[in-house]
Amino acid sequence: MSETTTPTPGPAAAAPPLFLLAMDHRASLQKQVYGIEGEPTPAQIEQISAGKTLIFEGLLEAVNRGVDPATVGVLVDERYGTAVAEKALAVGIDLAMPIEASGHDFFVLEYGDFTSTDWFSHVETFNPAQVKVLVRDNPAFDEADREAQFRHLAAVGQVLRESGRVFLIELLIPATESQLASVDQDALRYDRDVRPDLTTQVISELQHAHVEPDIWKIEGLETREAAESIVAAARQDARASVTCIVLGRDAPEERLDHWLSVAAPVDGFRGFAIGRSIWEQPLTDHLTGLNGPHDLVDRVATNFTHFAAAYQAAASA
Repeated sequence: MSETTTPTPGPAAAAPPLFLLAMDHRASLQKQVYGIEGEPTPAQIEQISAGKTLIFEGLLEAVNRGVDPATVGVLVDERYGTAVAEKALAVGIDLAMPIEASGHDFFVLEYGDFTSTDWFSHVETFNPAQVKVLVRDNPAFDEADREAQFRHLAAVGQVLRESGRVFLIELLIPATESQLASVDQDALRYDRDVRPDLTTQVISELQHAHVEPDIWKIEGLETREAAESIVAAARQDARASVTCIVLGRDAPEERLDHWLSVAAPVDGFRGFAIGRSIWEQPLTDHLTGLNGPHDLVDRVATNFTHFAAAYQAAASA
């Protein structure tokens, strides 16, 4: 693994709440919601983009209903969400954008490659508050694949750090067959008993490889002890300014409420990035003619408001 300069600390430790409506889905959205295989046509791209615009209108409606705009953000892609990104910047909503290509097992840039910094021109065009990379990793994965991913993440992170950008890593720890077998194929037991230790291990290994995000987007945790251990890993060795947020993972409301109640009281967690759990069913119903655009906006606003209130209540309990 390549050696780079030790990073300087990221944003201030007393970070404000951050409630992101995640809608940077591309490959999964295209296939699973719109039923589009292969490269979409211009008309299909326009249809997907229109759907994202309606979802964003739901976020704005949540603000109209009283969610503090200083806590609200949107995570959206350039491919289908340029209009949303522009609207967010125009109205002062926190903007986060991904730079990874969608639908890959390991980190691949959406624009350009790792031999240059051409990808960074896309960041400069939109000037998002956070730049996000989705990372799938597990200590049991192939060592060469992991080391290559670590190098790419470190290189991208260094460019972002030198430009003063906030680096957000969405960290997924998919279970291997043997790890699932160790808990009798019980996904909940994997989440509770296995994934937290794997997560802290991966965070430490990424840090050792000079991958230094300012924000870790973490899969929901079952216990406060697990949440505290992950914050401790994220903040170890003079990284006190690093923070964590909870990702949604398309979970049902009761699971998300539990994950938020676990994380919110823990110093170092500051919010969430929830997507499909908020907008997928309203959007699907809209596309199949079960509701109109106003109902979609209303349901997105209601769902987002629920999770923002749930987090805030748990944080102040």
